[in-house]
Amino acid sequence: MAIGNAVQRGTLVYVYDEKGRQLFCVGAGTGPKDGLTGYTSSTVNVRHGSTIYSYDVHGRQISMTSAR
Repeated sequence: MAIGNAVQRGTLVYVYDEKGRQLFCVGAGTGPKDGLTGYTSSTVNVRHGSTIYSYDVHGRQISMTSAR
């Protein structure tokens, strides 16, 4: 299973597989710079304030790093 698409709608980020099935959904924050910053076939990156969180294909947080 791989990530095929990630879309931000309002304050949520929806993540889909390559067949268009929803894998998971995460909060995108409400700040002016918050939200989806990018994705690959295995991770999704979402910014909340000054931190960027990375999630795997199962929606589990795998890392966090400071947004410079």
